[in-house]
Amino acid sequence: MSILLNPIIISVILLCILCICRVNVLLAIIISAIAAGLSGGMPIEKVMNTFISGMGGNSETALSYILLGTFAAAMTHTGLATILAKKIAAVIKGQKYILISIITIIAILSQNLIPVHIAFIPILIPPLLHVMNKLEIDRRIIACSLAFGLKAPYITIPAGFGLIFQGLIAENMTLNGIEVMKNDVWKSTWILGAGMFIGLLIAVLISYRKPRKYLEKNIQENPLEKSDKEALKLNKNHYITLLGAVATLIVQLITKSLPLGALVGLGIVFGGGAVSHKKMDTLINEGIGIMGYVAFVMLVAAGFAMVLQQTGGIEELVNAIMPLMQNSKFLTVSLMLLIGLFITMGIGTSFGTIPILAVLFVPVCSKIGLSTSAAIVILASAAALGDAGSPASDTTLGPTAGLNADGQHNHITDTCIPTFLHFNIPLIIFALVAAYIF
Repeated sequence: MSILLNPIIISVILLCILCICRVNVLLAIIISAIAAGLSGGMPIEKVMNTFISGMGGNSETALSYILLGTFAAAMTHTGLATILAKKIAAVIKGQKYILISIITIIAILSQNLIPVHIAFIPILIPPLLHVMNKLEIDRRIIACSLAFGLKAPYITIPAGFGLIFQGLIAENMTLNGIEVMKNDVWKSTWILGAGMFIGLLIAVLISYRKPRKYLEKNIQENPLEKSDKEALKLNKNHYITLLGAVATLIVQLITKSLPLGALVGLGIVFGGGAVSHKKMDTLINEGIGIMGYVAFVMLVAAGFAMVLQQTGGIEELVNAIMPLMQNSKFLTVSLMLLIGLFITMGIGTSFGTIPILAVLFVPVCSKIGLSTSAAIVILASAAALGDAGSPASDTTLGPTAGLNADGQHNHITDTCIPTFLHFNIPLIIFALVAAYIF
């Protein structure tokens, strides 16, 4: 009974219930954070102070999203985003599975080869909504494709964000008693990527394969129209904008600062005259409109995470379940994965969950005799669980930001629930399999 009264359990369940009941995600997170603090014995004043101070944890991410949203607006104003959509429309030739594949590949590249994370979504997806409507693609497929591309690569590919995630796995496992080299992580976690790929195939070929009709709302120019050669020509403003995009990437890679990269990119766009200075205020407002909501959700998610940590509920949850982890490998691994799911669903970031889980789980993995490879898979899976499906995760917020450009894609029912079902279930199943075969 005491487990059910744990602040983590209470707040995460409340968050999910509020979101399913169509309470705005921003308000749901704030209410759940207050519930976590109060159930953890914190005075309301301390809860709010902790929440507000914790919001700074995602300040760089929030600023990045605002500036990248502005850059996305600039690409729209120059017409480059529409040209890109037209070129994709010309390539797919009415084949929806080709479009789904292209979007998935671009999402994968955004994590590893060109690590811009979700920044490409508000640039690429809105101009393609007309194409999706024409092909009657259920947007839940696209949400799953984007979530797969945003999540599976950092689990399985040692480059870009994957290098960071796998580096955290290796570092924290080594610190807690199991020596792991960074380059060894992907050799074990590939099985999780395979599980997620199967989940994606089920979403595309079975769950959401039936045609779904959407209203035609002209958010942006229809890329299926005016697809002659003249409409696909790049002009000076387009090349300046492309230069800004390349500069954004280069500066980000050199300085490790996405806000600085975006700022340099915008400087090139405005300085080169691709967009008139008179439109600067308009672009900033549009950038806030495109990504501002996501930025604010990430800010309050960081505050929520800080409150969860301050309640001491994470340690209490693990200590309460520890006595159950003595007799059965299956039960022990299942409970570890369940704890990881609850923590990541609340915090909204698998990267930030790794140090918390490693301290608790690595000694348990050693105690029950798991191999190093199995321990890597369990920790990676426990950390990644909930990233897809969490209302506060950029893995779900990003796809919704693009797919809901015309107001016809619900964050919870069309993004969070489908991605939760198709990726978290395979992660649990394949992690349990790895515990026995690795």
